[in-house]
Amino acid sequence: MTKFTMYGKLIAQPGKREELAQMLLHAAEGLQSNPSCELYIVNVSEDDPDAIWVTELWKDADAHAASLKDEQTIALIQQARPLIAGVEPLRLKPIGGKGL
Repeated sequence: MTKFTMYGKLIAQPGKREELAQMLLHAAEGLQSNPSCELYIVNVSEDDPDAIWVTELWKDADAHAASLKDEQTIALIQQARPLIAGVEPLRLKPIGGKGL
């Protein structure tokens, strides 16, 4: 299996979580036409008012890397950067389970 999974924890600047979440949801809409992105879910934490978790499943790691070179993605990252206080990426390699 060559699938690539990534969980990203983004910490928004205080009071900016909703604005950042909306940008990430916009990114998710843009990925609808990318067949290499199989899953992109934006989650908000119930325990941390500034935390957002993004769950991603890609065809492979190269597809994820290529997505970060897309002009729209680069522009969105630049626009979101001032809203982000911190990022904790977690890169994983799925090995099986329901849905794979």
